Amino acid sequence: MKTQKKRQPMGKQSPEERVKNFNEVALGYSHLQAVAEAQRCLGCKKKPCVEGCPVEIDIPSFIHFIADGDFNSAIKKMKEKNNLPAICGRVCPQETQCEILCVLGKKGEPEAIGRLERFVADWETENFNPSPSKIKIDQKNKGRVAVVGSGPAGLTCAADLARMGYAVKVFESLHETGGVLRYGIPEFRLPKGVVNREVEYVESLGVEIVTNVLVGRSITIEELFKEGFQAIFIGTGAGLPMFLRVPGENLNGIYSANEFLTRINLGKAYLFPKYDTPISIGERVAVIGAGNVSMDSARSSLRLGAKEVSIVYRRSEVEMPARKEEIENAREEGVVFHLLTNPLEFMGDENGWVKKMKCIRNRLGEPDESGRRRPVPIPHSEFIMDVDTVVIAIGQSPNPLIPQTLPGLKLGRRGNIQVDEETGKTDIEGVFAGGDIASGAATVIAAMGAGKHAARAIDEYISKKTKV
Repeated sequence: MKTQKKRQPMGKQSPEERVKNFNEVALGYSHLQAVAEAQRCLGCKKKPCVEGCPVEIDIPSFIHFIADGDFNSAIKKMKEKNNLPAICGRVCPQETQCEILCVLGKKGEPEAIGRLERFVADWETENFNPSPSKIKIDQKNKGRVAVVGSGPAGLTCAADLARMGYAVKVFESLHETGGVLRYGIPEFRLPKGVVNREVEYVESLGVEIVTNVLVGRSITIEELFKEGFQAIFIGTGAGLPMFLRVPGENLNGIYSANEFLTRINLGKAYLFPKYDTPISIGERVAVIGAGNVSMDSARSSLRLGAKEVSIVYRRSEVEMPARKEEIENAREEGVVFHLLTNPLEFMGDENGWVKKMKCIRNRLGEPDESGRRRPVPIPHSEFIMDVDTVVIAIGQSPNPLIPQTLPGLKLGRRGNIQVDEETGKTDIEGVFAGGDIASGAATVIAAMGAGKHAARAIDEYISKKTKV
């Protein structure tokens, strides 16, 4: 067995500098760092790390190529399974998926799989960014498929189907592509240029993408079938924000995280003053929740000029769902954490703007259905926080538009489309779904995995139908 070594550290902007800009925080590996990190890999024959990858990347193989300095072969091996490696290398929670299964992690630090994925994707961009004419796809013209939504699930499904020889058309309701990749994740964590490159790669495979088409309004699912599409994949995500349902929640200055981050991203607030995005921050911002979206909202607030930014979370740090590195980054940047705390009421001024938030402290009780210990209010522990802006980041539910306009589609109790987990099949023939619209709000890589599984099922469905 190779000598155990600590993983290569990855540089990042200092907290003092990065809170003043929206540039990417993590700086990535150098060539020497990537090779040194890759050489830590044990090359396990059973490849346990692959079991934790929703898109089934042959992880030891691509790392082996990096260790040999053959970066071109590494990215080719990567793209056999993953069409969005530069995105996954930045936002995929590898620490709870592939890296948690790494044998190196049993006695030390696991292989830095995500950092190597990012490195090799960025290396390709810097050294060999293929044009559509250089990418050879076996166009078998096996059929036509419509994909609704250009987020991670839709892009993955579309790209995989194009590789199989299908003519794929993606319908995006917004004026730009990427879904949550573009409007939900801040520039400092996932640059828009990276999203653009990944979308361009998917288009280079032969995928057609049209924007400003709201399926369910501009055109219906039934009309898509009439136009000759043999199957339809729905990947419209979870775009309906959840709220606390407490008094005063309709005051000015209270945003859902969905609206807050969309205004910043699609309104290009990160390029201020070049773009003057209409979003009010004030000096004191409270973000309710402790997931990745909460950290994104809190850290964005600092960059927009807030002086005091707080995370308010009803459980303890152990239960916080955000990635550890995002929590660490937020703390380094000066975000204050009010844990075991729950908002009860918002209070505003005479003009209807939020100014105060009444909270209560909690203790942890027995685990609930999520497996996490339930927060129990402590009697007479109420207190007041001064706030100018509040961001509610407690989750999102599936986009309801298509389910509401497609009679007979079976839904779950939260409005999610019910599907076969292995195939993405709905109870309507020819209609498949995956990602947050089916699972509820989850990770980018989980949505990509769902898109990949659905692409296989669509291929099988159309192939059988064609033979009949």
